[in-house]
Amino acid sequence: MNDMRFVERQVTTTTEIKFAARNVNVFYGDAQAIHDVSVDIEDKTVTAFIGPSGCGKSTFLRCLNRMNDTIPICRVEGDIRLDGEDIYDRRVDPVQLRARVGMVFQKPNPFPKSIYDNVAYGPRIHGLAASKAELDEIVERALRRGALWDEVKDRLDAPGTGLSGGQQQRLCIARAVATEPEVLLMDEPCSALDPIATAQVEELIDELRERYSVVIVTHSMQQAARVSQKTAFFHLGHLVEFGETGQIFTNPEDPRTESYITGRIG
Repeated sequence: MNDMRFVERQVTTTTEIKFAARNVNVFYGDAQAIHDVSVDIEDKTVTAFIGPSGCGKSTFLRCLNRMNDTIPICRVEGDIRLDGEDIYDRRVDPVQLRARVGMVFQKPNPFPKSIYDNVAYGPRIHGLAASKAELDEIVERALRRGALWDEVKDRLDAPGTGLSGGQQQRLCIARAVATEPEVLLMDEPCSALDPIATAQVEELIDELRERYSVVIVTHSMQQAARVSQKTAFFHLGHLVEFGETGQIFTNPEDPRTESYITGRIG
């Protein structure tokens, strides 16, 4: 029996670390938003960031693809590595980094273009297709991964903005995976969706984890419990606790985590 437990432990330690963050601090001007956060994010795993509004979870998420670079007063300190490479190294092109680390935002934001052109946009600017036939293949593959192909294959020329909210969000997911990223960041991807569309996106997230490392910020603890394998609890800019989702929700180590999960803080 002891041998069996040892084997199980051995198996669980083989998961590849995709992102390694150490001692990350984020400032907006003089105000500090993130305090000394260190975390390892595993490949082919859904990691949920939970915590009250304004606790720093979205700010930290945006550090992972350097979206905070677009905010002039924002300063990021510490070490964040993707497959061992320092993503804040001056030689790293943020545009190329964002091809590797895709992002889906809170509100569906399709471009004012056709469904086809929404998905083809990234592969075009990154030169991923040598011909129209190759681009067609990429678009179909991405729409299939976004669980949208069967619904839109006969109207690829129709505007993406004409889709329903849930379809628009799946289009944005298809657009994000079209550049073959390694990581998919999702900032409250279901907060603007109805329950049926939310269920579809959650099912999709579960499928995407077979191919990508997925990091999701969510205000819904139920959603975090349903879709993630690892959960990080943020509070007042600090990473309070990080671990297996089941353990965080049923047997948290920090009293602040327990207070949040039971609704006493939030």
